[in-house]
Amino acid sequence: MSPFPRADYARVSRYEPDRRPVSLDLSDNTNLWGTHPAALERIRAATADDLARYPELYADVLRDAVSVRFDVDPDCVTTGAGSDDVLDSAFRAVFAPGATVRYASPTFSMIEPLAHMNAMSAEAVPWGEALVDPARLCEGRPDLIYVCRPNNPTGESAPAEWVERLLGLADEAGPDAPLVILDEAYADFGGETLIPWVARYSRLVVARTASKAFGLAGLRCGFAVASPETTLEIEKSRGPYKVSRLAAEATAAALRDDSGWMASTVEECLANRARLHSALTERGLRPFDSRANFILFAAPSGQARADALSLRDRGVGVRPFIGIPGFGEGLRVTVGPWPLMERFLEALDAILLDGAARDRANGEMTR
Repeated sequence: MSPFPRADYARVSRYEPDRRPVSLDLSDNTNLWGTHPAALERIRAATADDLARYPELYADVLRDAVSVRFDVDPDCVTTGAGSDDVLDSAFRAVFAPGATVRYASPTFSMIEPLAHMNAMSAEAVPWGEALVDPARLCEGRPDLIYVCRPNNPTGESAPAEWVERLLGLADEAGPDAPLVILDEAYADFGGETLIPWVARYSRLVVARTASKAFGLAGLRCGFAVASPETTLEIEKSRGPYKVSRLAAEATAAALRDDSGWMASTVEECLANRARLHSALTERGLRPFDSRANFILFAAPSGQARADALSLRDRGVGVRPFIGIPGFGEGLRVTVGPWPLMERFLEALDAILLDGAARDRANGEMTR
């Protein structure tokens, strides 16, 4: 009996993170300072019409807010239920039989599933190799190139000169140039956006989310900026009524950031990121130099899943990563208010102490 509904869906699994609930979840890179007060104020002022009536077709209130914040034309903005929804719409708009997605790995874990969901082939290039030479991402004439900047899970940010080189190489394909998606989900923590570049590169899409710096992960609201022609194709793929009225208007209020709440929480996050990086370095755990709101560091025992389970047993959730090229196994921890980081470090020290005790016991047994 043939698989339903498509044979190639056999390689796609439903997203199942299989994480036990914990009292301190540092696994998902959300804003641990809470949510933007302007967004919360709009939600608290909700009326029956906000729920009983359809929202705007294409979330114009949000498109206008993005337009003002980033000084782009509203026709250059598309929106969706989270940035992964925008990515999905872009993949679908690009699809043709035999289409390929090329990306630097490790990166956002949904890229390969999104490619397969849209009947595209996914081709990974080791992250380190891609950073040495962006031409590696252009090999084989892909239809779409994806780059996360700053990258998840490493936190590294490809230099602007590197991105410029990549875009130049992609443009050399002329009419067959690939769509290049630059995922800036964590750009607010990196201090730089390349959104202005969409005016220079017609095949560039810069995707953003409200889930991280603005503390709105529960609203599932994202957007992207591209040329009007590219935006139109993504909008056609996206369909109408994708963003609820409350999500669009609350996110628009947050984007204005009149109170400076987002900017102040980002500033505190960066200070705590530097402090946590030092603490992990002191413990010999080789943390990556992150430009995001998380840090990836070496698994204490060399076994990321086992270490993540040990931390969960102590009430702290982190994300394990297996087989990182040139690094091995690692754990990714979200940066938050320092008291939460202290709780994390206490749990981490406990498993480091347990590991040291096991090593001593094993050493005595072999003598």
